[in-house]
Amino acid sequence: MRSSNPVFSRRGFSRSGGYAGFGAAQQAGGPAAAQGNPYAGSNPYAQTQAAPANPYAAGGQQNLTPEQLQQMYGAPPAGPQTGRMTMDDVVMRTGMTLGTVIVAAAVAWIAHLPIGAGIGAALVAMVLGLVQSFKRTPSPALIMGYALFEGLFLGVISQVYNERWSGAPMQAVLGTMAVFVGVLAAYKTRLIRVNARFQRFVLAAAIGFLLLMAVNLLFTVFAGGDGMGFRSGPLGIVFGIIGVVLGAAFLAMDFKQVEDGVRYGAPREESWLAAFGLTLSLVWIYLELLRLISIFRD
Repeated sequence: MRSSNPVFSRRGFSRSGGYAGFGAAQQAGGPAAAQGNPYAGSNPYAQTQAAPANPYAAGGQQNLTPEQLQQMYGAPPAGPQTGRMTMDDVVMRTGMTLGTVIVAAAVAWIAHLPIGAGIGAALVAMVLGLVQSFKRTPSPALIMGYALFEGLFLGVISQVYNERWSGAPMQAVLGTMAVFVGVLAAYKTRLIRVNARFQRFVLAAAIGFLLLMAVNLLFTVFAGGDGMGFRSGPLGIVFGIIGVVLGAAFLAMDFKQVEDGVRYGAPREESWLAAFGLTLSLVWIYLELLRLISIFRD
């Protein structure tokens, strides 16, 4: 599933069209299988009707489920022994990435770094994130570097907001946690179903949202004030809510990527991409909530 994050366009768990055994499984399904599967052709983990099995199994084992492989070889369906991604891998990498963001933000806050340093850190984080998004393989160094500089930026911008709207950063943190838990609960209970139509709608909405924000930024730079007023007043509230909803939607798409990666045995290093995507979505939600809270406080 080549979903994207509102901040950066990333490749998800795809690598040159798939992994061992996946191409053969797609060919076996044929057009009929593609019609029955909304993810066929776009999700490297999706099953076809003709091959309802693990797309990562090689050769004649394409139609064997992880449980059948476990019975054959006496090994767990995923884990360090098999070199395939597990939920523990995703949790650990996400904890490392978010932990780096939090520690860096705390350092920037305590050190009272100037706003110029925060802007510089944001630019470095953007470059590192873009480089990772265009790489075919996950790079832990790039992802951790992104987390470090993104954390420095968040620490600086949070302090700026806190000086004007005391307590706003903590409210935004609590709000981000609430959104994460709510989206996770809705996804697990299938109140949110991430399918091809859902992805197309979210991606189209995100592109439109970012284009409007870019136009607003240009008006702000050349005309002064708040540009077209998309980030303040009543319109700011509307667009702030839209931003949070979009972040929540991309968070649900991240959950889908993690679920598919674990279920179908993605390579273990792909857990870094999962951590990267989750971090991007959470940072996006936090920044939108921070701005929304400041508008309400005014």
